[in-house]
Amino acid sequence: MRPIGRRGFVTTATGAAFAVVGPGVPGVASERRPGRERAAPEGGFRGMWVATVANRDWPSRAGLTAAAQRAELLAHLDRAVERRLNAVVLQVRPTADALWPSPYEPWAQCLTGTQGRDPGWDPLGTAVAEAHARGLELHAWFNPYRVAHHTDPARLAASHPARRHPEWTVPYGGKLYYDPGRPEVRRFVQDAMLDAVRRYDLDAVHWDDYFYPYPVAGQRFADDASYAAHGADFPDRADWRRHNTDLLVSGMSARIKEARPGTAFGISPFGVWRNKADDPAGSDTRGGVATYDDLYADTRKWIGEGWIDHVVPQLYWHIGHPATDYATLLDWWDATVRGTGVGLYIGEALYKAGAPDQPEAWQDPKELSRHLALAARRPGVGGHCYFAAREVAEDRNGALAAVVADHYPTRARAPRARRDAP
Repeated sequence: MRPIGRRGFVTTATGAAFAVVGPGVPGVASERRPGRERAAPEGGFRGMWVATVANRDWPSRAGLTAAAQRAELLAHLDRAVERRLNAVVLQVRPTADALWPSPYEPWAQCLTGTQGRDPGWDPLGTAVAEAHARGLELHAWFNPYRVAHHTDPARLAASHPARRHPEWTVPYGGKLYYDPGRPEVRRFVQDAMLDAVRRYDLDAVHWDDYFYPYPVAGQRFADDASYAAHGADFPDRADWRRHNTDLLVSGMSARIKEARPGTAFGISPFGVWRNKADDPAGSDTRGGVATYDDLYADTRKWIGEGWIDHVVPQLYWHIGHPATDYATLLDWWDATVRGTGVGLYIGEALYKAGAPDQPEAWQDPKELSRHLALAARRPGVGGHCYFAAREVAEDRNGALAAVVADHYPTRARAPRARRDAP
């Protein structure tokens, strides 16, 4: 699998790969909002993504028994503890389906191999209870708009909302998405995610970088009807799309606080907000993709407005990268959160460490350790999150072992674990 967004490259329909970039400039001018910070982990946030889409990390394959699925999940949690991590970011809504008994959407296909089939247990409920028992935070990772990795609604479960409301969907780039321009879609996806917030004692709601889809060469996102119906105040369609994403983020922020005030809201955007050539407040980059311009996601605004509690930018490049130097990006994000009260945790490309298709820098087991050493000198950085669980288990070239030896000498328990301790 080669998902875009979490890889530092965007593959076009012609197969060309655009390297993306990122560096530094001033952050958002914003007053600190007293009392909105959550307790920071002693020793920093140490997270691990667990991707379920297409069985990337867990379950190892669809169709395992409930007992085998549970055993694999607990092994991931135990491994996080062994690596002295303190948070797990579990993908629970991979393709508009659910890893809990949702009244809104069918059971996830990654569990049984058949979307809508009851797996015989509650994966999210188990993950929350077992993570907390181990002193780990459990962040529930949702994808708001992705419906399927194909464009055929007939392949979805009969009960799937996208089959009941085909007008909600847009096929694009060989995949099926909900249309962010429809108010009823934004309300529905919020309702679907908030069901989990109300049911479970989640430490955080987590979104990644998928809002409007990554651009595909030669194709256009067909939202003419929703633009005609709802975009009258926006002569520029790009501004209207960004407004739609703002409404999703700000609305979800308010509703999480209403539903369960102790649950944080975090977003993990692609590492480049805007190129400096397009905006003096942007990073000094030369990339082909930026969240603001291509995903219609104004991540910098969300930080300044305080709509999110923490941000986890995916800085998936090595130190000294000619277009996207990790250190330059680190400085830009550190400046961006300064004075806002929004936490900053850096998304780290553990999946690149020791991978044979990666450049020489990623063959050095100390590359990630050097990332943490640089971050330790930036006051805004409160920790790191590693992509992903499969690589945490394999630790192909010992990069994570070096991180643990150099930076995690003792276990850092999550804030909630300290709250719950006798």
